[in-house]
Amino acid sequence: MTLSSNDSVAKYIAASGQAAWNVPNLSPQTPLRAIEKVGIIGAGTMGGGISMNFATAGIPVTIVEQKQEALDRGLSVIRKNYQRSAARGRFSQEEVELRMARITGELSLNALSDCDLIIEAVFENMDLKKQIFSELDLVAKGGAILASNTSALDIDEIASTTKRPEDVIGLHFFSPANVMKLLEIVRAEKTADDVVATAMQLAKTINKIAVLVGVCPGFVGNRMLFARQGQGQKLMYKGVMPWEIDAAMNTFGFKMGNFQMSDLAGLDIGWSKGAKTDNPIRDALCEMDRRGQKTKAGFYDYDENRTPVPSDITAKIIRDITGVEPVTMAAESIIETCIYPMINEAVKILEENKAQRPSDIDIVWLNGYGWPADKGGPIYYADTIGAEAILAKMEELGQEDPAYAPAEMLRELAATGGRFSAIDTGGLKTAKI
Repeated sequence: MTLSSNDSVAKYIAASGQAAWNVPNLSPQTPLRAIEKVGIIGAGTMGGGISMNFATAGIPVTIVEQKQEALDRGLSVIRKNYQRSAARGRFSQEEVELRMARITGELSLNALSDCDLIIEAVFENMDLKKQIFSELDLVAKGGAILASNTSALDIDEIASTTKRPEDVIGLHFFSPANVMKLLEIVRAEKTADDVVATAMQLAKTINKIAVLVGVCPGFVGNRMLFARQGQGQKLMYKGVMPWEIDAAMNTFGFKMGNFQMSDLAGLDIGWSKGAKTDNPIRDALCEMDRRGQKTKAGFYDYDENRTPVPSDITAKIIRDITGVEPVTMAAESIIETCIYPMINEAVKILEENKAQRPSDIDIVWLNGYGWPADKGGPIYYADTIGAEAILAKMEELGQEDPAYAPAEMLRELAATGGRFSAIDTGGLKTAKI
């Protein structure tokens, strides 16, 4: 890539980042709700990281956990994170104490009754989240914003358990939440304008890059990720080993490929002992206590420095389950098979009015998923490939699995020579109360 093209990509990314803050049909005069105290439900990895964002910004936080042990553990992790930054000279020990003093731990939801914003950050289970929001409906003061940190679940369904759906919104932070810049703000069907405006402004306050999205499974980022990961699984069933797939993704520019990322996150997310899911290879690995980096074994084996090494054990499990011998596939073919479905899914997201504009999708992937900056984002990259080539691949993959059938708008772009970045379906569509 030439210097001039690098420069054009940088300009595109900068302009796209600015555009993401603009919410059409939301008046600049929309009043904001005052956020002077925040409540967080859950002191785990996500809840603790989210809390740090607000404490760092000078906003008092109350964290609620069910058990004292879990609360103490969560507060301890927060302090260690701040101490690590202080040890690196980023701020003083006095600042550590000031930030910690803004965080209060409690064991009852009643402690959140005076909070202006309450963020639920518990296990990704719809029944649990609905139970919490029905309780918050009774506890939270009038005008409080009720937010879920869900990464994929239906915010409308969560909001339906309250008598104030206009106050409910999704705030999808990315892990580690105190480090990652992206914040997917999920506007539900009945979310009030002032709640959206307040969330967008609050993102700036806590130094995040916000993208407003609509309600659909996985929203924008994870919905596209599911498409990529799903094709990675299918390739394994054809005999392509996980490390070959990851190597192709690394060649494309991702620091972590499909299975490297899964090992980092933990293979047991959403899994319990004895469970039979739609991913039997993952189930078998977990049953052997190969749950990712944290157990020094997952799809890969790991040394003391967490360096991934291709595993003969995993290769045997894949052969035993799939009945297929290992095969080699060209990196270019792997990239097309994993990346083009993401682009196809992005087009479907735009067709369904779940994103405001095509460039917002690029901002999500650049800031939340490590998309290589020199390729500008999935939409920018799609324009460098062209709709015809992507359509041809999606027709092939759609024959194998209808879930990957080409988007209608992809067919239109291929027929007319249109550009992905010029797609305009009118942005987010939500109903008013």
